[in-house]
Amino acid sequence: MKQVLVLVSLFLIASCRAPQPAAQPKSEPTGLFEGIATGKTHVVDLTHALNPQNPYWPGPGYAPFKYEIFATLEKDGVLSGRFTMAEHTGTHLDAPNHFVTGQISVDKLPVQQLFVPAVVFDVRKKAAENADYLLNPADVTAWEQAHGRIPQNAVVMMYTGWDERWTDFDQYKNADKAGTLHFPGFSPEAVKVLAEERNVAGIGIDTLSVDYGMSKDFAVHHYSHSRGKYHLENVANLGSLPPTGVSVIVAPIKIENGTGGPARIFALTTSP
Repeated sequence: MKQVLVLVSLFLIASCRAPQPAAQPKSEPTGLFEGIATGKTHVVDLTHALNPQNPYWPGPGYAPFKYEIFATLEKDGVLSGRFTMAEHTGTHLDAPNHFVTGQISVDKLPVQQLFVPAVVFDVRKKAAENADYLLNPADVTAWEQAHGRIPQNAVVMMYTGWDERWTDFDQYKNADKAGTLHFPGFSPEAVKVLAEERNVAGIGIDTLSVDYGMSKDFAVHHYSHSRGKYHLENVANLGSLPPTGVSVIVAPIKIENGTGGPARIFALTTSP
């Protein structure tokens, strides 16, 4: 009987307590999303829009991007199209298996390597003076003296200014009368430093290839892919980024066993 009275008493006491305030709605997201919403974090799209006029690699099997409408609202009640393109068209990612047997394909790239810091090497002046300019170890040393050590797992972007030629295919590939291409790129020596001593996730450039236009052996592709590094090519808007203090989100299309694919690339920075 005493136990019953105790339980009843506890029930009455609990019933008489002041009502608890209603759960408060969760606050707005903080950190990254708050920074974007308030304008403290700037988002830069590093991606060229795909269209049939885009430059493409002038080699066997490559062709212009093709897009066609196959269903219309008037006829089918829905608007839909289809596209045809090579993996390495427009702003895109080269997976390590692009040049090296046994390396990982684009669908197997660790997500942690696609959300990474980025640094920008501005070589526009040197590229304007020499279209065949190669970024070299001295450039890496000079950049680090000015901006500090390149962080691990970063993407090193080479800003040549070539994206200003994007709408003119002839200017972009810059071929001479013999058909040899002329545009800047990374030197194998610089990439060896970046891959082995800085352990970068990848390298990127605003031209057709991370190897310079005159390359016949694609030494940078072979070497960096053998070390599991990826490439970003035909990158846009690098001029909108500071040399450091940048993060990038790289989102390539996920093709099973693919050697790469078109990628939407966003840069995040707190610099104005």
